[in-house]
Amino acid sequence: MSVAFPDYVSVNYDDGRSQTAADYPSLQDKFEKGATVVAEALQTYRRPAVMWTGGKDSTLVLYIVREVAADLGVDVPPVVFIDHYEHFDATHEFVERWVDAWDLDLVVARNEDFARLDVAVGESVPVADLDERNRRELERLDYEGDTLTLDPDTFEGNHLLKTVALNEVVEEGGFDGIFSGVRWDEQESRADETFFSPRHDSDKYPPHDRVHPILQFDERAVWDAFWGYIVPDAVEGYPAGHVPASTDDLPEGTTPEDLPVSPKYWEGFRSLGTESGSAKSADDPAWLQDLTGTTEREGRAQDKENLMERLRDLGYM
Repeated sequence: MSVAFPDYVSVNYDDGRSQTAADYPSLQDKFEKGATVVAEALQTYRRPAVMWTGGKDSTLVLYIVREVAADLGVDVPPVVFIDHYEHFDATHEFVERWVDAWDLDLVVARNEDFARLDVAVGESVPVADLDERNRRELERLDYEGDTLTLDPDTFEGNHLLKTVALNEVVEEGGFDGIFSGVRWDEQESRADETFFSPRHDSDKYPPHDRVHPILQFDERAVWDAFWGYIVPDAVEGYPAGHVPASTDDLPEGTTPEDLPVSPKYWEGFRSLGTESGSAKSADDPAWLQDLTGTTEREGRAQDKENLMERLRDLGYM
């Protein structure tokens, strides 16, 4: 693992401190700030990458990165997809479809030790059978069990299946700046984030920076960005600003598969995690639900256990 963060990087790690989405009142304000952050990152980091889950927030980040990269005349950075072994099939299909459509350089982050052991989610494995790195990571978590149940929504499972997998890719790829789709309003543990966020403690992770271009977006603004910009730019002839009430409300000749919108959002999911640890919030599509009077991530098992602060300290998103 690298022990020092590269000295060629010079960014303002206080940019955005003590701010909220209200400091960027219009959608144009939010986009302009996001584009400014992305432009600085693309011109600063020598080996950036974009974390992409296929969800709405990371798709918005990817959209801004692609637009700014085109304006600057530079390549879109590699896209990192963390495979924690329990994605919805629809998520895999969505990611594969748009990797091809957008000609993305996809890097899959996966803890291969569990594939080697042929352990399925929900099954237990003796800790002694894990490889040295996974055993060392469990020791860091003060895990004392003789067996481990594979579950990405637990503290230990999330760390091994997501954070460790991501750290391995960051290390192997030599990535120095990672674009991430976190937002100030999404969760209390993310409310103090800045647009450029250091991850320089080599005892925890390969030293790198996290770049957060959409901190200033709230959930409503994310969907406004989709129907005003992302979808019209991806689907020829789609009327900008048209918000479909259902799949039957799409323009003639357009299907949900034509849109860069994960199909789970049509089903009523507002936040996508693991298949067993996510639940839809209502029957209406996500963008038609009460986005201010209800909690976006209340259906996420990981959040119910209040693990995020500890996970983020270890390098989670």
